Amino acid sequence: MPAVGRSAAFFDLDKTVIAKSSALAFGRPFYRDGLISRRDVIKGAYAQLLFRVGGGSDEQTMAKTRDYLAALVKGWRAEQVRQIVRETLEELISPYIYAEAVLLIEEHRAAGRDVVLVSTSGDEMVRPIGEQLGVTDIIATRMVIGEDGCYTGDLDFYAAGPNKVVAVKELAAERDYNLATCFAYSDSVTDAGLLGLVGHPTAVNPDRGLRKIAIERGWPTLTFRHPIPLGRRLRERPAVPVTAAAIGVGVGLAIAFALYSKHRRTKAAVTAA
Repeated sequence: MPAVGRSAAFFDLDKTVIAKSSALAFGRPFYRDGLISRRDVIKGAYAQLLFRVGGGSDEQTMAKTRDYLAALVKGWRAEQVRQIVRETLEELISPYIYAEAVLLIEEHRAAGRDVVLVSTSGDEMVRPIGEQLGVTDIIATRMVIGEDGCYTGDLDFYAAGPNKVVAVKELAAERDYNLATCFAYSDSVTDAGLLGLVGHPTAVNPDRGLRKIAIERGWPTLTFRHPIPLGRRLRERPAVPVTAAAIGVGVGLAIAFALYSKHRRTKAAVTAA
């Protein structure tokens, strides 16, 4: 990835940077602290399933999800949500960050690009995850907070589908990004508009709908398979660097992690002996 001028790499979060849904990941502590009911947990899991099989990508379903989210969080104390996220981040998110995504983020930084997380999840969840990755540029759903510190039930911005495209265009105009030189990564057909906005789109672990579009448009596809705790990932870097060509086809990542895994197994065997 050669050095560039003003450019950026936009990363979806769920199933692209982390191997799970960030919103669902915090369901257990939210339930434990009385913010949601068991019925809410089940309903949220069902909604996520619809999106995964490609049945929740239409505007009507996304609107229903938006309205459900707004009604669900009404009356929650924003600081309580932030505290829950802070206390459970290491347990619920850090072990599920794709090592391949971290490598890719580092490659883009080395090439001089800004890195931006673009997620439908709430800003209170996405921003701390970004901090773990060293990413401070966040596009996420923002909920209105009243003077009492509680969510009012209104959304200031819903970062889903076409709204992601709008937000990225605004950021590009503000920072003078040349979108033709920018990169974008996502797993979901709902982000086809975002991927089509940049000159270098990549489908990562694509769902059925996005896989079809990627094939039709000739977009490259990557498969991420190695969620590793971020602290361990930073301590134990693979000895084999990931080249630009390897990132393009995914081969370099496969080789790097195969060698890394072999090294770890050999080291473990020597230690045991």
